[in-house]
Amino acid sequence: MTSPTHPAAVETSESAAPAAPARLRDVDALRGFALFGILVVNIAFFATAFPWHGIDDPAFTSGVDDAVRATVALLFELKFYLLFSFLFGYSFTLQLESARRHGASFVPRFLRRLAGLFLLGVAHALLFFHGDILTTYALLGLVLLVARRIRPRTAMISAGVLIGLVALQMVGAAVTGASLTAEPAAALAEGRASTEALAGSPAGVIAEHLRSMPQMLLGLASLQAPVALAAFLVGLAAGKRGILSEPQRHTRLWRRLCLVGYPVGLAGAVVFASTGGTTGLDPVALALTVVTAPLLAAAYVATLFQLFRTRPGGTLSRALAPAGRMALSNYLGQSVICAVIFTGWGFGLIGQVSPLVAVLVAVAVFALQAVVSAWWMRGHHYGPVEWLLRALTNATVPPWRRRAA
Repeated sequence: MTSPTHPAAVETSESAAPAAPARLRDVDALRGFALFGILVVNIAFFATAFPWHGIDDPAFTSGVDDAVRATVALLFELKFYLLFSFLFGYSFTLQLESARRHGASFVPRFLRRLAGLFLLGVAHALLFFHGDILTTYALLGLVLLVARRIRPRTAMISAGVLIGLVALQMVGAAVTGASLTAEPAAALAEGRASTEALAGSPAGVIAEHLRSMPQMLLGLASLQAPVALAAFLVGLAAGKRGILSEPQRHTRLWRRLCLVGYPVGLAGAVVFASTGGTTGLDPVALALTVVTAPLLAAAYVATLFQLFRTRPGGTLSRALAPAGRMALSNYLGQSVICAVIFTGWGFGLIGQVSPLVAVLVAVAVFALQAVVSAWWMRGHHYGPVEWLLRALTNATVPPWRRRAA
């Protein structure tokens, strides 16, 4: 089965740098918004092991449980993953520009950055969350490096081709009658076994992660990796065009994205949610969602960039931006917190929490992260993991704390 929605563009933006332009605050806020949506999706896979095997937890079958799962599938699944992937590609252009401004050699720096992400991803997948995406992003980053001089139009066409190929793959599975999930009885047995393993000792958690790795890699290779690469390329094109850095010049674009993205994207999302989302893995619904989810994600971006220009939206942007500036620290922190709550690393509550309670926990965790991030960024240039990654990237020791004025 395919793994759940993941944050993947956990690349820090140049707005984390000491002299970042104020105009990039909204990009950080967008990253913080994506971080919240990813947590809402991922926490369901911490709260119970059954979705990993393409089936809902049989302990939670009430109307409320079904409604919560359907809402998450409708509005969150595959949309926020695309949004973060887009931001990864966009941040790549900021890093290119930063290297150019400082007269630094970009390729060695970026390769060290990708190596750091890969190592973090391996540790993350083994210890806390076997649905990790950092390793995939590190590998796909090599493609971005090769394609860094690509024209925006070519990048957009390439993204469309990738999306089309994935959709055709899903249609092919539907035509041949291939199932993307195990038989219900087998899925139930696997779900129970995984739940028991993840609720056990930390050693048992790691062993279960290792056992499930081939299944996760298959899902990444067949669906998430090519779709993420497509979003990378769209972000690369947006960065080259300066679309997010000068949003006021693209008001007509934002309006068009909303007018097209919401009706088309929501129509595909309705079909996707009605078939069980990432749990049901219906190939026709997946094919439709692969094509329409990018439009809904684009509509989210358009809405937020228009909202951020209002007074209430400015307040929201300021609240979200610190969490987005240290997105990598927060993403990994989310996994650590959820692992402590749900797995053998802590309380072992996996399989005991309803979908509604899990979503409420996600809201509480992100709210806490937003507060802590605001406090942290007042005294530091970077989040703790961002600091470590930046040290590896630049082969220097960056400043840890801000100097008092």
